[in-house]
Amino acid sequence: MAGRLVETTFDGPLAERLSGPAAEGVRFYWLGQAGFVFEMGGRRLVVDPYLSDSLAEKYRGTARPHIRMMPPPILPESLGRVDLVLSTHAHTDHMDPGTLPPLLKANPQARLVAPCAVLAQALDRSGVAAERLVLIDAGQTIEPFPGLSITATRAAHETLETDSEGHHRFLGYIFEAAGIRIWHSGDCIPFDGLVNEVAPYGLDIALVPVNGRRPDLSDNGVPGNFTIGEAISVAGAIGVRHLIAHHYGLFDFNTESPANIDAAATASRATEVIRARVGICYQWLGA
Repeated sequence: MAGRLVETTFDGPLAERLSGPAAEGVRFYWLGQAGFVFEMGGRRLVVDPYLSDSLAEKYRGTARPHIRMMPPPILPESLGRVDLVLSTHAHTDHMDPGTLPPLLKANPQARLVAPCAVLAQALDRSGVAAERLVLIDAGQTIEPFPGLSITATRAAHETLETDSEGHHRFLGYIFEAAGIRIWHSGDCIPFDGLVNEVAPYGLDIALVPVNGRRPDLSDNGVPGNFTIGEAISVAGAIGVRHLIAHHYGLFDFNTESPANIDAAATASRATEVIRARVGICYQWLGA
């Protein structure tokens, strides 16, 4: 669909903007790390929200205490009426036991979408009954509401991992509504088959983590993601029009500098690269 992505700075708290019903059309906001709020076709979706300090509590007094570099832009219970919550995988900054219970309690109508492979963690971290879960695996498409479809893609964080039944532990999601396709890659690095898997969808927007990876972290249980250069290369290969670079600025031991992201964005030619920022409304405007 012809159109363009527009960034608008807004004043006041995000909670005020989300206090009313979800807007028609397509717009979204960054929550930090890999978290986003989407409004698509009159529905509000929340992906990978980490809005607590649960990791700081877990790792207090360790070599990596997980102190926040940025505060949560909103409380979990202040996201307004949420129709669907999605987690791409079971790492705490994507499936947060400090965020999901209050968010889902404030929205008893909302369901939680999660990979089939992490059923036990989804139940434990969310605190909801099994009937509120929607389980999905790579290659599957669901239509939770008329006019909105969600397709799961494989993600390698840093490897492609499956459970004993072959279900993928790490996923990305392609959201389609109003003729717009947005891909949240989940935590991922380049892998054989990624471009061929995603390119046929004709994406308009890709949301991709750019904190990179370091052997000293990966060897100690902290898997990494795309570098900003890799993210731009993949975006070009799949033909996406706009790349939103995220997953930075939360933990000092596992981030990328805004200056490096901005420099790479300036140098990019084939794809528009935008560094995710809080306090910005990203809105798709039709032709």
